[in-house]
Amino acid sequence: MCQNVIESFHKYDYVTCGCGEISITGGLDELSCSAKNFDNFLRVDDQGNEVMVKVIGGKEKVETIELQPILTRKERIEMLDAMIKNIENLPQNAMTLPINHYDFYSFMLLVSSILKTE
Repeated sequence: MCQNVIESFHKYDYVTCGCGEISITGGLDELSCSAKNFDNFLRVDDQGNEVMVKVIGGKEKVETIELQPILTRKERIEMLDAMIKNIENLPQNAMTLPINHYDFYSFMLLVSSILKTE
């Protein structure tokens, strides 16, 4: 309804849209969604393609049908490189803004997962 695009980056990252119609949590590990009316809910991937969802537990939770692949060390490093490239492409005024704890936490999780992967 408010046309906000929201994203959850990790298990405890709870995000609500601007009008409060929908919210998500769980990141890629265990995505969980809620909506006042699921007719207003649309899940899309990073390329803008609609992702089919299955409503379970009434109208309180949405679970995706597809499974997330386990990423290799190389793929995680590529993700980190992509994050760096995205930051480098930010406008100059955005480069002087502080980051929030979610941004920093997501970064630390990615670096940690790279170092732990064989």
